Amino acid sequence: MDKEEHVIMGLRDLLNKMSWLNKIKMEDVLKDYKASEVHCIEYIGKNSDSNVTKLSESFYMTRSAMSKITKKLMEKGFIESYQKPDNKKEIYFKLTNKGKELYDIHESLHREFKKRDEAVFEQVTDEQFDSMLRFIESYSSHLDEEIKKLDSDIHSEKI
Repeated sequence: MDKEEHVIMGLRDLLNKMSWLNKIKMEDVLKDYKASEVHCIEYIGKNSDSNVTKLSESFYMTRSAMSKITKKLMEKGFIESYQKPDNKKEIYFKLTNKGKELYDIHESLHREFKKRDEAVFEQVTDEQFDSMLRFIESYSSHLDEEIKKLDSDIHSEKI
């Protein structure tokens, strides 16, 4: 196995372990909610003027799928829609009080996970963080370009 494969396999294994550990606690505390709903609430809570387009791009989902999720969240009273006075065409979302409560629970779980992993991150130097962040940003940009190519291929097939 070359270094590239080793890094990819290591990242995949790392993310799988994090997901598995976090899932145990998340499913216990948030058992009545779908992961897609909780992550949608998280996004709306962290990003002002969230709309279906921004949400679908962030989650790599179709606008139709994201519309269904936001519709359910509105029906359940977690989010509400609004329009800006200068743009009556676009519909945006914000959290209701009920949505803020769920958002706060989810954020407290993330703080708990961060505390669990503190021992590892305390040992990382600024230079190591910078190096890791440069790699992540570079790899992410590469994947963004590949997604754009795929998206343009899909659009050209429809023509």
